[in-house]
Amino acid sequence: MTPEQRDPAVPTATYRLQLQPGFPFGAAADAVPYVASLGVSHLHLSPVLEAVPGSPHGYDVVDHARVREELGGEEGLRELARTAREHGLGLVVDIVPNHMAMSPRHNRALWEVLREGPASPYARWFDIDWEAQGGQVLLPVLGGPFGEEAGRLEADGDVLRYYDHAFPLREGTAGLPLPRLLDAQWYRPVWWRLARTELNYRRFFSISELIGVRVEDPEVFDATHGKILELLREGVIDGLRVDHPDGLADPDGYLRRLHEATGGRWTVVEKILSDGEPLPPSWPVAGTTGYDALRHVDGLFTDPAGFGELLGGYRRFAAPQTDRGGDWDATVRRAAYKVLTHELATEVDRLTRVTSRLCAASPEPALRDRAPWALRTALQELLVRLEVYRPYSSVDAAGVVTEEAADGARLAFAVPEEAGAVDVVRDLVLGRYGDGPEYVEFRTRFAQTASALRAKSVEDTAFYRYVPLLSATEVGGNPGDPAVSPERFHAYCARVQRDWPSTGTVVSTHDTKRSADVRAALHVLTECPERWADVLAEVTRGGGGGAPDAQLAWAAWQTVFGLGPAQDAEERVRGALLKHVREAGLYTSWTEQEPPYEEAVERFVAEGPCGVPGERVAAFRASLEPHIRANAWGAALVHLTMPGVPDVYQGTEHEYRALVDPDNRRAVRFGGDGSGKEAVTRAALRLRARRPAAFGDRASYAPLTAEGPAAGHCLAFARSGEVLTAVTRLSLRLAEAGGWRGTRLALPAGRWADVLEPGREFGGHAPLEELFGRSPVALLERIPD
Repeated sequence: MTPEQRDPAVPTATYRLQLQPGFPFGAAADAVPYVASLGVSHLHLSPVLEAVPGSPHGYDVVDHARVREELGGEEGLRELARTAREHGLGLVVDIVPNHMAMSPRHNRALWEVLREGPASPYARWFDIDWEAQGGQVLLPVLGGPFGEEAGRLEADGDVLRYYDHAFPLREGTAGLPLPRLLDAQWYRPVWWRLARTELNYRRFFSISELIGVRVEDPEVFDATHGKILELLREGVIDGLRVDHPDGLADPDGYLRRLHEATGGRWTVVEKILSDGEPLPPSWPVAGTTGYDALRHVDGLFTDPAGFGELLGGYRRFAAPQTDRGGDWDATVRRAAYKVLTHELATEVDRLTRVTSRLCAASPEPALRDRAPWALRTALQELLVRLEVYRPYSSVDAAGVVTEEAADGARLAFAVPEEAGAVDVVRDLVLGRYGDGPEYVEFRTRFAQTASALRAKSVEDTAFYRYVPLLSATEVGGNPGDPAVSPERFHAYCARVQRDWPSTGTVVSTHDTKRSADVRAALHVLTECPERWADVLAEVTRGGGGGAPDAQLAWAAWQTVFGLGPAQDAEERVRGALLKHVREAGLYTSWTEQEPPYEEAVERFVAEGPCGVPGERVAAFRASLEPHIRANAWGAALVHLTMPGVPDVYQGTEHEYRALVDPDNRRAVRFGGDGSGKEAVTRAALRLRARRPAAFGDRASYAPLTAEGPAAGHCLAFARSGEVLTAVTRLSLRLAEAGGWRGTRLALPAGRWADVLEPGREFGGHAPLEELFGRSPVALLERIPD
């Protein structure tokens, strides 16, 4: 495909590459011929701007004006773009507007702020509360209390050093004795544990190493987007993926400004939509990066009845060690309280100060006489009851901060009169007292705290505490109700084609906790919960090294089942499970690690899942291989042909089994392996490239329904009357019920050619035994009249 044969405005499909020092622009250029042969239209690059040296991901940006030297610099990026163009590919780049690295010695803008304080021209860049902490920026970098670490702080000319940290000294302060020297700075180095409660700059979630950037300021927007906009204007890059818009002060305004600055280039946003939540319709973007699509694709291959049985087994197996007996909503609520009072305590403190100050100074009588403790309680109770990441000014906030949520929040107050604080906070969130600067600041802080809370309490805590089915604990997922019926899937696709036809779709990313192929295996457990229970009882009876707790054991056996035979399996499983128990925070955590418990986890992994008992699980998995393959190929084909622009994560065109990061960012092999999944992927991508109109903005989506006793096991749809996708779902249940038994699929008018198996043609009512004779999936193309 030549550049002249495609419309560069909207990709037909993208291929994500994870750039890092070990895989720079030159290595990406070497992979271009292979990637182009797959049939995608664009390379999708992880962040390309200057980052902390050695960063394996690039999301810790330190300089927006420079392309990262470790990757080959700007010339390396331009050369990659030229190579891509020669092979008919454009470039889409990931950008990070919300935050920068809190690394003064690499981040020049931050260095200047620490040196000059609020008078620095760069001070407007960062979201710092200068009124707190005596006008100093608190830097949580010390390994222990100041009294223990003071001797390791050393003035070196105009620089203060602490191990590999370096900070600028305020002009005229060099030579002062240490205590006075520190008091004279615009910052204060402190014990890292104080970040939990004392921090006075906005950060990314609870990660103190990433400081929030105020891109709502037009001057800051221009300074932090100049290089990217230059690369867009000059045709080096063609589109953008925007990281974490929920963290911004004004996502609506930011996206409007970005749309205008880029001239409307194709842009998708990493907006995590809760089940049933719409993307704000006013956003001038192509859509999301695709986690909502992931949830719907996965749900197709999850048996609802079997999930219910798994959940019951989980509760019996892991009780009483499951959080609240294995109830999803209760798990999320408890995790949210834990996050608010621990990881995000400093953010809640700042929000409480903003609210108290607003109420005390407000001319509105209803806001007066509100004690800070009551406002804090009301804020916390409403925040934990939000079921989305944040409320937006462009949508009905009352549908997010509901009256039901307020009723629940009032129950936290023993005295009914004090519960009036809940109504005050809710009315402020809903904007019922006006749009003055102080009210806008409140709504901004509330929304930013809400998004950080949702991410930390759901993705980084509850997903590790509620594990009846690991494949359901995925970004944007609903682990309490993971199954999606064909009817619901079709309704979702119809909405996407109508409202967001160029949105992104994914099934594996750099952030998924398990790759699509690992999840495909785990879905099968919902089709055989009784057999899985028997296997689990057998390996548990065999000892397996003795798990330190039953919840971990359940997760561990599913992990090794999902991963299957793999190189370095013990190391990879051990890393994933140590992350699991630290994120769950029930017996150990990242900040309060319990060595005896973690050592027990490591012994269990070696002797159990990765020892002799694990061989029994491996044998069970092998017996289910045809059904795992049906799920993996089915998910791949649905993803590549449903409405939206599919993004193929590096290596996933083949069988790709990866666990949570950093395992899913390992180096991959570029090149064909002749596997069935690769054949399906190539066929679908090349068909999209050959028939872009059948999948584009003006395309149509038509559900197709099979007829016969096994109709529910076929998911099928047509795109613009030209392309037809059909896949087998719940294939193990299908086999146990006796197969297709005469079930047929009524094809749209005309003759249809088999794209995956050339030479075969179908028309009228196609018997599914024949359609799926050699493969669990089918891709057909209408033969012109």
